[in-house]
Amino acid sequence: MTVATPFAADRRTFLKGLGLLGAATLVPGCATSTKAPGSGSAPTGEVALQSNLSSEQAKAAMEKLVAAYNKTGGSQVKLNTVAAEIFRTQLPTYLTSANPPDVYTWYAGSVADSYAKKDLLLDVSSVWESMGNYSKAMQTLSTSSSGQKNFVPTSYYWWGMFYRKSNFAKWGVTPPTNWAEFLDVCKKIQGQGVPPIGIGLGDTPWVASAWFDYLNIRINGAPFHRELLAGQGNFTDPKVTAVFTKWREVLPYFDPKGKSFPFQEATSALLAGKTGMFLIGTFFADSAPKDALDDIDFFQFPIIDPAVPVAEEAPTDGYFASKKVKDPDSVKKFLAWLATAEAQEIYVQNSSGTVIPANPDGKAADTPLVKKGKAMIEGAAEITQFFNRDSSDALQPTADAALTKFLDQPDQIDQILKDWQAAAEKVFKA
Repeated sequence: MTVATPFAADRRTFLKGLGLLGAATLVPGCATSTKAPGSGSAPTGEVALQSNLSSEQAKAAMEKLVAAYNKTGGSQVKLNTVAAEIFRTQLPTYLTSANPPDVYTWYAGSVADSYAKKDLLLDVSSVWESMGNYSKAMQTLSTSSSGQKNFVPTSYYWWGMFYRKSNFAKWGVTPPTNWAEFLDVCKKIQGQGVPPIGIGLGDTPWVASAWFDYLNIRINGAPFHRELLAGQGNFTDPKVTAVFTKWREVLPYFDPKGKSFPFQEATSALLAGKTGMFLIGTFFADSAPKDALDDIDFFQFPIIDPAVPVAEEAPTDGYFASKKVKDPDSVKKFLAWLATAEAQEIYVQNSSGTVIPANPDGKAADTPLVKKGKAMIEGAAEITQFFNRDSSDALQPTADAALTKFLDQPDQIDQILKDWQAAAEKVFKA
């Protein structure tokens, strides 16, 4: 994700052979776990928290969160915020360094499990002993394939087709519910001289994965989607070809400029009325002025085949910790606090307010937008995470390459899928 997300190919390679120097010393913005002078491995009582939540509102919310914890006494948490794309690039380096940061903001599911399989994450099963009110789904999502709990979920969010209510009213269009109505809305917005669909691929090519995810779960269903992403299917399957054939129907409505700038600028284009709609997660609101939030709405990705059980993307975010932490007790105490409703409400209240607490006792923002998003997720027959979160970080670059090439050369579907399958096989055999 959220970020949700989405890395370049070289971002998946764990750095090896860095020797005693330690990779963290080579990486700008890496808050390492510190030692007391002359004390060998004794901890200083400081927990290093590495955060990718770098947008203005999210960063401010994290600062409030850490300040609140530091007032509780005990070990103090030091927050180090790193630009999201740099964080994504360097996360494997952080975790494999000789002296890594202690705690990280990141994702649940297959992404966390991929690091757990490399024995890089701290077992936080004891933290979960105080999290009995969490749903079984959250517990499962936070458990590695070896049976250890390595993740503490703190929030989830949804994806949807976002738009400005005032612009839809100005253009005389209403939110569609099915594919035919969606195409009609696209035509009407285009008739106003506005590109109907925004997309931000520059530096954030993973945004295109949302289109693949939604088209696949709408046409072929969530079980097929998960199997495909787990290496149990084939990207050359006619069912996958059908996804791209359907996608081609809306390509004429995409903003051609959107290939050159990231999702943050695509957000600005949407808010400025330079595009009509944007398939994105609610994290985009952290890049939006707060005074614009009341004018933002969304609709569910259009239904294509009514016979297919409706699935929705609801990525779960939270924290995991390095197995090399110097003071496991302090780290677990911090993680246990992050799992509380109190902590999660602090973040919600100080951010854009569009995420939903993972703790079922936590209160989400009482806004029509959040209520609508929560209802959509709760009403879904199945929940998916996001491309890389349902597969692995290593598979995301194969999607980035295939999907961006498709947007440029939509008449090359067969070759693109053949190349994608070949790249995916290398990932699964690694």
